[in-house]
Amino acid sequence: MPHVVIIGCGFGGLAAARELANAEVHITMIDRSNHHLFQPLLYQVATAGLSAPAISAPIRAILAHQRNLTTLMAAVTGIDTAAKTVQLEDGSTMAYDHLIVAAGSTHSYFGRDEWSSLAPGLKTLEDAFEIRKRILMAFERAERESDARRRQEWLTFTVIGGGATGVEMAGTLVEIARHTLAGEFRNIDPHSARVVLIEGSDRILGAYPPDLSDKAREQLQKLGVDVRTGSRVVHIDETCVRYTNFDGEQTLSTRTVIWSAGVAASPLGRALGVELDRAGRVPVSPELNIAGHDDVYVIGDLAAAQSEGKPVPGVSPAAKQMGRVAARNIKHRIAGQTPETFVYQDYGSLATIGRKAAIAMVGKLKFSGYPAWLFWLFVHVYFLIGFRNRIMVMADWAWAYFTFKRSARVISATMPTQAEQSPLRKEAAE
Repeated sequence: MPHVVIIGCGFGGLAAARELANAEVHITMIDRSNHHLFQPLLYQVATAGLSAPAISAPIRAILAHQRNLTTLMAAVTGIDTAAKTVQLEDGSTMAYDHLIVAAGSTHSYFGRDEWSSLAPGLKTLEDAFEIRKRILMAFERAERESDARRRQEWLTFTVIGGGATGVEMAGTLVEIARHTLAGEFRNIDPHSARVVLIEGSDRILGAYPPDLSDKAREQLQKLGVDVRTGSRVVHIDETCVRYTNFDGEQTLSTRTVIWSAGVAASPLGRALGVELDRAGRVPVSPELNIAGHDDVYVIGDLAAAQSEGKPVPGVSPAAKQMGRVAARNIKHRIAGQTPETFVYQDYGSLATIGRKAAIAMVGKLKFSGYPAWLFWLFVHVYFLIGFRNRIMVMADWAWAYFTFKRSARVISATMPTQAEQSPLRKEAAE
């Protein structure tokens, strides 16, 4: 039988595998991790609202019933489109008849990769655990700090990037400070914590119409977020962020910085040997193939796809649709039929801002506030993988709604000793 290799079990890769469930092919699913992750709710793990198993599931468990599929936990290091093989991290190679590359995206620091350790981004469960640790440890550090200036540095949280992830993160941080941690500390008042959202353009949520963007900003400010648009970050270190705006260069003293300003396509795109766009994405044909190779499909965030003359957004519904079309086109080519053209169906956009605050755009219908928040809750629970995950998320959300508490606040970190601290951290602490 023809061998189909799928690289990446995100939304696109999983949709492609399921579309091929009844096809006369053998499928090998390769992913660097052992789980499928529901990324739209990853920020809730980072902010202690949900536990990791609530938004993830083992790939083997999801696809166990699919008898024509083999799952491998491995990293792909190279692709030879001429020899029709993929190379794995152990040096072994695997031949394919048809290849679907759904490797996703990673963080982009716009050439300042040294910022990655100071301002972690949010793409994986490991990222979420690290951010959660930094947030909770900041309050612990502030509780022990006797100097008022340094205490305020620990209680200032900075989110860089006003896209959906940045807005969601900023709104949730305010809820943690003002509600979740209320009454738990004796030397600090968590309510005094500041949350600053820095965005380089003139408005947040730039992918949305200006009126919804303005409503999102109003709701954020009402929650207590300090929104600073038109501000471009030029420096990050352990104690401050510097940015420029219309008033020149500004300095913000802060010790916890979260990055959500840039996204770059997976480096695996370079292995395909085609010219990439400015964001590192792979240009694809209307059938989702790369130039000169009808047997190689690129989907999801890695693909620079067009639909009816418009760029396809890097969102999960688009990745799912591309995965299904790529899989159907493989079946069409095996059967000697004409492949179909990918046409993106836009089902709308949602962004949550905080408790009872969100914006939504479904077709020509636009709404915000509490109705949008309820709609956001329903949609995200509906699309979660597995009945158990839906029950876990609904239970955690109900608990958080009525008690303002967050159920996943345990972290594995311990307070480092002086010998374990880096020279830079010791200097900052002194």
